[in-house]
Amino acid sequence: MLNTVWAAAGWEELAPGVGRCRLPVWDCTVGLVVGEGAALMIDAGSSVREGVRLRTEAQRLLGGGRVTHLALTHPHFDHVLGAAAFAGAEVFGAVGVDRVLVHDREELRADAVRHGADPLEAAEAADLLVRPRHLVSGEWTLDLGGGRQVLLANVGPGHTPHDLAVLVPGPPGAEGPEVVFCGDLVEESGEPQAGSDAVPSHWPAALDRLLALGGEDAVYVPGHGAAVDAGFVRAQRDALARRFEA
Repeated sequence: MLNTVWAAAGWEELAPGVGRCRLPVWDCTVGLVVGEGAALMIDAGSSVREGVRLRTEAQRLLGGGRVTHLALTHPHFDHVLGAAAFAGAEVFGAVGVDRVLVHDREELRADAVRHGADPLEAAEAADLLVRPRHLVSGEWTLDLGGGRQVLLANVGPGHTPHDLAVLVPGPPGAEGPEVVFCGDLVEESGEPQAGSDAVPSHWPAALDRLLALGGEDAVYVPGHGAAVDAGFVRAQRDALARRFEA
């Protein structure tokens, strides 16, 4: 797949067959990893409408293929409320995220509205929200075909009690960096947000696990903002440790 194809669709190619899109309003990042006959979407946007847009763009990038797998990095509205648009996809999340998506739908809807989402769209997305079928307690290797394997890692708690990272090794038989999708454990466009569900005492350790997964040469993709390097993640880890130290 050529860089021009991703760029024409409004996506940034980070490595061969690996790209991301920065969504409007909340600058939330969504990722796409292309295998052979399979494709993984990472997060789903903030509404069913946004999810449909992402699904349609992915189909163009896949030459008419479809998204077969969906990984949810954490249960916040701007990352999960578009999940219903990916009907038929195998959905993954960290252990415990299913309970949040089932029992806290009203809070997800209310949080979206508090942040400016259309109330009717937020209500529709919450009503249709899908529950992950596959729950990751440690690490899960996902085979997308063509030699493309992706590692899903439960690295939290930190930003939430249920943080899932996605490590995409360099492409088989081609040059390219490893790519780590961090969810909101890392943010570049602003200071990391610690809501009522954050676990500050564990957040620095979660970033240590991210760094151990990706190493020094990986591209790290925050939940919001531009892609960064290991030095940025390490600096943010140290800043969080200072911010939350007793």
